[in-house]
Amino acid sequence: MKGLLLTEMEMVIPFHDVDSMGITWHGNYLRYFEVVRCLLLDKLGYNYRTMQESGYAWPIVDVQVKYVKSSTFDQKIKVIAAIVEWENRLRINYQVFDAQTNVRITKGYTIQAAVEIATQELCFVTPEVFLQKIRPLLDTSQA
Repeated sequence: MKGLLLTEMEMVIPFHDVDSMGITWHGNYLRYFEVVRCLLLDKLGYNYRTMQESGYAWPIVDVQVKYVKSSTFDQKIKVIAAIVEWENRLRINYQVFDAQTNVRITKGYTIQAAVEIATQELCFVTPEVFLQKIRPLLDTSQA
């Protein structure tokens, strides 16, 4: 998966995430996306606490999930997140794979937009504080 910054995590599908058929309930994939997104933002140095401290909230304004194949109780999966857009909004792409076979299970994306906390106004351009975190990555990706 391509992107400006990537991270991944592995996990085992717990019993409480599956339905009576032993299949992962579809809504849990959004939670998996959230966990790996937090890891990605930590890696960037601009996690949710830092966002808030900088005066911006970054709510999800769009989400898409494509269920390709089922995952099941006790299955080990790999969840990958990548930043692919950052100029006017933050788009992160996700892929979920079976950790042993590398077969894709799910893919999707989230889009977040910066909102200035003090005014509750939507920012149509990415705030400078976020761009400061992205610029060093742009320098290394162009080298």
